[in-house]
Amino acid sequence: LIEEGAAYVVGNALLVTGLTPQRIAEEISRGRMDLRSIDYKPHNEVFDGIDELVSKTVEKIRSNRDKRVSLIREIGEGRKPYLYVIVATGNIYEDVVQAKAAAKQGADIVAVIRSTGQSLLDYVPYGPTTEGFGGTYATQENFRIMRSALDEVGEEVGRYIRLCNYCSGLCMPEIAAMGAVERLDVMLNDALYGILFRDINMKRTIIDQYFSRVINGFAGVIINTGEDNYLTTADAYEEAHTVLASQFINERLALMAGIPEEQMGLGHAFEMDPSIENGFLYELAQAQMSREIFPKAPLKYMPPTKFMTGNIFRGYAQDTLFNVISIMTNQGIQLLGMLTEAIHTPFMSDRYLAIENARYIFNNLRDLGDEIAFKEDGIIQARASTVLKEALVLLKEIVSVGLFEALEKGIFANVRRSQHGGKGLDGVVEKGSMYRNPFIEKMLGGRQNG
Repeated sequence: LIEEGAAYVVGNALLVTGLTPQRIAEEISRGRMDLRSIDYKPHNEVFDGIDELVSKTVEKIRSNRDKRVSLIREIGEGRKPYLYVIVATGNIYEDVVQAKAAAKQGADIVAVIRSTGQSLLDYVPYGPTTEGFGGTYATQENFRIMRSALDEVGEEVGRYIRLCNYCSGLCMPEIAAMGAVERLDVMLNDALYGILFRDINMKRTIIDQYFSRVINGFAGVIINTGEDNYLTTADAYEEAHTVLASQFINERLALMAGIPEEQMGLGHAFEMDPSIENGFLYELAQAQMSREIFPKAPLKYMPPTKFMTGNIFRGYAQDTLFNVISIMTNQGIQLLGMLTEAIHTPFMSDRYLAIENARYIFNNLRDLGDEIAFKEDGIIQARASTVLKEALVLLKEIVSVGLFEALEKGIFANVRRSQHGGKGLDGVVEKGSMYRNPFIEKMLGGRQNG
């Protein structure tokens, strides 16, 4: 039955049993319903029968998008670069306390870090959770609780606070759907991250990223890609071109799924070894190049982590230089660096200092980028030119062998993956001749029609 698709199989069960989708899911999970043992109606009859239900869900997501726009118009929002901070207590109710505090301190985006290992679960946990590890489980109820809390504090501070979570891993479309229904605003949604850093099968990932991005595009969600992760395993100076090449790939795959450039938070990072002479100039070249190549994208700029030592004074200086480049190059989303990186999960006081630093730099250097020009054939221009040329060479190589073979060769992050290995391959099934996904049909068409 799987090749016929969930819409047909579950939709048929709706018509035959008269139960809701929620009840059908519960009956299956408790072993009280076997979808193989019920009668099946013709495809057209099933899809006609579930059309109203599908349309109702799509309209709910559309209304969430409209509500976001309305709230931003009504109460306003922070100026770019948006200040992005994380909460990661493991307890959604404690996360709410920290998220509200962050918003009052000046944060524009709050990301709820997922519990360690959730990206490898091939299902989504259910209900509110209080016992995550290194983060809080991504569940629909947790999304609802945090969305309500941020709406409340947003009214208080007079600024719409965006909510971010993660739809990478083995449940990309499922978590994207939950986020769309509960009005999340930002989603970590890289096309290659799961392959490289979680050893998820590449065929599974490429399929899942497409549907998840169709949902995010329709819902008005800004996606964040994860190119910064490459630089945690590869050298940021030597492998800078792989970041740019991946940005191009993520952009193309996002466009194919109906995501406009204005919703592409393409990732990059301030991760060079601080001992490199003129390292600041090379980081500036990288950031300015990304800004000019992707002018409409709200680029997501990631802070120094790899070379943070636990020396909080040097760490604060590194974060300050990172903030300077961000405002000079007009980045869109700034994940704030923490002076205690490499010591512990940030305390609220650490986050306050990070926000204070960024606000100070952004205010004092607001128009610096418009006041300066780069020296012709200088260090910055030469570096950007070199990285761009190397990225084009790499992209041509990928075209010649195909993306899957390129990933097998370890082109990105020095990580090699097999087309036939990794987690989740057993979830990849060839579509049957009558397969349909009514949500893609409605969301892609609806997005392109405005």
